[in-house]
Amino acid sequence: MTETFSGPPSDVAELFATNDVPARLAPEALARLGEAAAKILRDDPWRLLEIPGVRPEQADFFARRLLGAQAGRHDPRRAGALAAHLLLRAAGDGHTITPAKAVLSALEAFDPGDAVEALRASIAAGDIAAVMDEASENELLGLARLTVAEETVAEGLARLTATADPLPEADGVPAAVCESGVSVLAGAPEAVEEVLQRLLGAPGVIVTAPTDRAARALGGARSLHLLLEPGPAGYSRGEDRPLEADLVVVAEADTLDVEHAAALVEACMDGTHLVLAGDPAAPSPSGAGRVLADVIASGTVTVTELPAAPRDVIGRLTAAARAGTLAPVESADREVVIVPAAEAREAAHRAVQLVTDSIPRALGIPAEEILVVTPVRRGEAGAVALNQTLKERLNPGPGPYDAGDRVVAVTDLPSAAAGEFGTVTAAHPAEGTLDVAFPSGDATVPGSAVRHGWAVTVLRAQGTRWPAVVAVLPGEAGGALSRALAVGAFSRARRHLSVVHAAGPELARAVRDRTEPPRRTRLSALLRENMADL
Repeated sequence: MTETFSGPPSDVAELFATNDVPARLAPEALARLGEAAAKILRDDPWRLLEIPGVRPEQADFFARRLLGAQAGRHDPRRAGALAAHLLLRAAGDGHTITPAKAVLSALEAFDPGDAVEALRASIAAGDIAAVMDEASENELLGLARLTVAEETVAEGLARLTATADPLPEADGVPAAVCESGVSVLAGAPEAVEEVLQRLLGAPGVIVTAPTDRAARALGGARSLHLLLEPGPAGYSRGEDRPLEADLVVVAEADTLDVEHAAALVEACMDGTHLVLAGDPAAPSPSGAGRVLADVIASGTVTVTELPAAPRDVIGRLTAAARAGTLAPVESADREVVIVPAAEAREAAHRAVQLVTDSIPRALGIPAEEILVVTPVRRGEAGAVALNQTLKERLNPGPGPYDAGDRVVAVTDLPSAAAGEFGTVTAAHPAEGTLDVAFPSGDATVPGSAVRHGWAVTVLRAQGTRWPAVVAVLPGEAGGALSRALAVGAFSRARRHLSVVHAAGPELARAVRDRTEPPRRTRLSALLRENMADL
């Protein structure tokens, strides 16, 4: 059965076409604003800012096209949309809350009129939430959906902790999994997988992961996104229709953002044991929040540190990176190969050569089972340029997308989670859609919902492991390199890892000294509050 994307309604397409808004934004407008998107935008054109990537000056242009002289800079609708846009941008950096003073300061730069009044109106309308930081006594602001999601996670984890009865013990499974309503398995992917193998097949156990590909590799069935059954009005699984399970295990839980975590805990009925299994050293999720790290930091649940005794070269290299060092590589069977490059152009050339020739010829791993990861999207060794060259070599064709192209979903779809890889089976340029074969089945999706997937950023690669990985580390990415990024890149490989190293000494410095930027979140504090009386 093929799932079909209906495409943007004609009124949205017409509205954008007549006002010089790129047609590719129509599906995003529908996803963000719903079927009434055209009416909503006519009533408040600045809500165009709710579409990722739209800049304030573009929204102002759109407003002038629709409202003419009435599109004043001090229009309260403009000020409210700008405030939400600033918080949306902060959420894109992983933050769920931002100091009110910082929002006001940034808002003043857009000359919104009475910025304080605009924020009050947005808070009253329910778009923005205001909370107090009791430690500093400062007011914090966040998108209401994110602050509610953090509160939902904290309350849900407390509920599961309070209602769970012990489960029968399982051989080789940490005691906390069976004894505690909520627990964490912290360790490398291979260590987590070893524990999960002992749980598979037991009655009442659900093992899930960020993608179908990852879930199936573990012996599970579906991604968390599909497990929760997405529908037009949100997830079908929830309080009124919970998951029927004694034990739910989420692998690669380091990728879990706060909104997906909220949906998950709401879908777990009283008495269910929830296990978050992931690598605390891996990169933070691409969405807002840092659920696994916050749960661990709260000190409110049992954390089982899985033994770190890697059996192979990839595991030892990754374990050393977790500890802040780059281990020397000795791999006679070429499990790990370090490929030096002088600069980005040479790094890109070597990466393409590895995928299209060296690895398939020398190791027998076909190009279909090789993923290229890089810290950056742009530049000569970024994901965009690498995908362009790999398409020319592996699947040349006349269109931007052709049958046979590997793609990756960049947003949750009815048929696939963000981060899921698939293969294009047909392209429909006139409709702006693609037919894609995902692990869950065939689907017709908007072209804007996917990107080419031979090469992806390290963050996009999290949640899925591949037989072979080519990690491209160009010097131009020096500022983006970090210990977490190195761990994320190396740990994606199961059988073979090629590291195309053009970063010089910057890589060692980053692994030794550079941690990820901190994220502003409330979950850890909320958990301590909710768990205090248990």
